[in-house]
Amino acid sequence: MRNLEKYVITIMAAIMLGTGSAESRDQAGKPISLRTMGSLLFGGSVASKPNGDTFHGDHGYAQYYIPENARQYPLIFWHGMMQSGKTWESTPDGREGFQAIFPRDDWAVYIIDQPRRGRAGYTQTPPADKDDAPAASQESATWTVFRNGVWTPPGEMTLFEGVQFPDDPAAIDQFFRQQTPNTGDEPRTNEHRRFMGKTMGALLDRTGESILVTHSNSGQYGWFSGMENPEQIKAIIAYEPGQFVLPETEPVREIPTNNKIAQGVLDPIPVPEEEFKKLTKMPIMVIFGDNIVDEPNANFNQEAWRVIRERCKQFVEAINRHGGDAILVELSKIGIRGNTHALMADKNNLQVATQLKDWLNQKGLDGREKPHAGPKALKIQSASIPVQK
Repeated sequence: MRNLEKYVITIMAAIMLGTGSAESRDQAGKPISLRTMGSLLFGGSVASKPNGDTFHGDHGYAQYYIPENARQYPLIFWHGMMQSGKTWESTPDGREGFQAIFPRDDWAVYIIDQPRRGRAGYTQTPPADKDDAPAASQESATWTVFRNGVWTPPGEMTLFEGVQFPDDPAAIDQFFRQQTPNTGDEPRTNEHRRFMGKTMGALLDRTGESILVTHSNSGQYGWFSGMENPEQIKAIIAYEPGQFVLPETEPVREIPTNNKIAQGVLDPIPVPEEEFKKLTKMPIMVIFGDNIVDEPNANFNQEAWRVIRERCKQFVEAINRHGGDAILVELSKIGIRGNTHALMADKNNLQVATQLKDWLNQKGLDGREKPHAGPKALKIQSASIPVQK
């Protein structure tokens, strides 16, 4: 039965891919007509100092683009580890990213920098002495974990055959320069993940009902955002999320691996079952690119994606078993080949965007019944400020 379901899903995805590709080609080069554009800061905390001064920090940042004839639900794009909103903007080789591709097709978009990163970097929390993520400390590891190819110093970097990474020297230079460190600690605890979910809730207070799109490390924050805001988030699309959640009563499926880091760091995050079930209120699509190893590999940055993909299968099964609607899409199995970890920036990112648009259409989430007009005004209750005389 599982094999039949997998076959049906693959065929449906292939059909979905074919229906929208002509529309995307027609959209290419069309002028983008915006009602408005701008930026805002959301969430965060206010600390009072002993001398009466204050410190506003740990908020998020969002830039937004609202088309003149916008669809009803905006897309919120969340970057991954060592990245910022740049992920969704221009590609390393200077082509349009999702920042332009979706507004051209009347999708309103909000592109965020998460708290303690990029333009949301204001914090009193010191950065961690050492980031224990293997891909965060050296460019060769970043190259490999993004699956552009394999780079094991002192050897030279290599590219996978047929890879869609824009591989000219200028693009490689831009790829490395867009890496962005944390300005404060990013602890990996459920308390911190819930903080991220609540911070997303502050943005949703401004945007209204929205569709959340995560990438890589922010995938874990996307699940907690969905559990914190199940009525406001209409769907979650997770591009190669780094971790998944499971009910704390669910046995974790054993995945044989000879890499101890991959076994521990990538384990599912246990949450109460009643929280997990909130993720069944919205359709979920998890998407993976190409060149993921199928057998255990001693290199963590290659082995990680094999383990993560297996963890994804248990997550999708659990969501559907609890009455939800989740799907795992491996792009190479529906004819979109050569994609790296940065699928939204690859040379075929128009195809990747079309696959997402087609799925949103299938789920009835691309309508225009109440066109999105932009963020609501921020309202804060506070005492009036006296006028200095």
